Amino acid sequence: MTSSSSAPSTLPGDATAAEAVRATAPDAWAATSARDRMRLAKSASRSIGLLRDADKAGMLHAIAHAIDGASDRIIVANDEDLARGRATGLSESLQDRLRLDAQRVAALADAVRAVAELPDPVGRLLDERVLPNGVVLQKVSVPFGVVGSIYEARPNVTVDIAALALRSGNAVVLRGGSAAEKTNAVLIDVMRTALADRGVDAEAIQTVDDFGREGARDLMQARGLVDVLVPRGSAQLIETVVTESSVPVIETGAGVVHIVLDDSAPLDWARDIVVNAKVQRPSVCNAVETVLVVGSAAERVLPSVAEALQQQGVTVHGDERTAALVPNVIPATDADWSTEYGTLDVAIRVVADLDGALAHIREYSTGHTESIITDDAAHAERFLAEVDAAVVMANASTRFTDGGEFGFGAEVGISTQKLHARGPMGLPELTSTKWLARGAGQTRR
Repeated sequence: MTSSSSAPSTLPGDATAAEAVRATAPDAWAATSARDRMRLAKSASRSIGLLRDADKAGMLHAIAHAIDGASDRIIVANDEDLARGRATGLSESLQDRLRLDAQRVAALADAVRAVAELPDPVGRLLDERVLPNGVVLQKVSVPFGVVGSIYEARPNVTVDIAALALRSGNAVVLRGGSAAEKTNAVLIDVMRTALADRGVDAEAIQTVDDFGREGARDLMQARGLVDVLVPRGSAQLIETVVTESSVPVIETGAGVVHIVLDDSAPLDWARDIVVNAKVQRPSVCNAVETVLVVGSAAERVLPSVAEALQQQGVTVHGDERTAALVPNVIPATDADWSTEYGTLDVAIRVVADLDGALAHIREYSTGHTESIITDDAAHAERFLAEVDAAVVMANASTRFTDGGEFGFGAEVGISTQKLHARGPMGLPELTSTKWLARGAGQTRR
């Protein structure tokens, strides 16, 4: 990976969160530099990594309780961020990701509680063997140390990553961007205070938001202080972090997500799944962006599916065959097949057969989530076997690609890479390993 002497232009927001952060932070904390904060996190990681299972769980329950108690304060800060976002032209999809109401704040707290109740990922015995000379070897899971994250307009990530990092024995350094600066400042203060109240080193949760782009650059170049960095956000943001970081990065990719309507697709399944995958929350990365319809099923399923989408306010971008079967279709261009809309838009293409669908996915997939709707078991199994993505589904909505839905409590992100972690990342993905050797005076000959 390459480094840069200047901060990249595609990081979230140029404005700093200095006033918001410093208004809620102790003077000693506010006065430090970004690298000083990361040094504090590194130091705190040593004590966090030694906490017992019950202590880590109790720490998270305390954070959840504190978030519930600060709900009104969090929402007031979030309203300020939303008002500024509307005034500065923040997209509707990012506004949706930014928005917190009482229900969403409660969901944040519940997610922390769910993480608290998960099994401790640290100290798992992964391998054990005895060498011929009698040395006993054990491979065990251990915390990374310090987890960093750069993201944009996603206050839920502030809580989710902090909870997952702490539960897995790590400290965390966060860069949430200017769009959510006030919300994140309050959330971080609430969590740090909860740690301090339990006698846990509050320096285990850090933010570099108030150092703007320079803070982001320092975080990306903090090799030796930060052990792993997870970006979440736009494809541009992720690409910037991947290419500019000296810290190892776990890449969470964009979601150009496909659903294939096979020739045997039950109409009710096709309609309900596609509508759910597009409409329930169109701004998220597991929302469907392209629907591929096998030609022999087009006349049977496509008009009904498209009508159901349009009734929900979805704009259909379609190829010529789609336009011939569905009214009010915007002609699709080549760019539509590689677009992650994040809005109530969907691209629809009629393909010759399953082979055509698989070829389209191979060309345009971002490796996130792909699904097929079919009543043909052989086609389902072929799709599951051949499609190369983090999550591959048959007869289910792509909206299920989520750490919470997978039983992880929350998620760090959806990894689309193949090394170390792939798919929704939970607690085990925030651990590394080490070998323990116990001998009785053996020497190597």
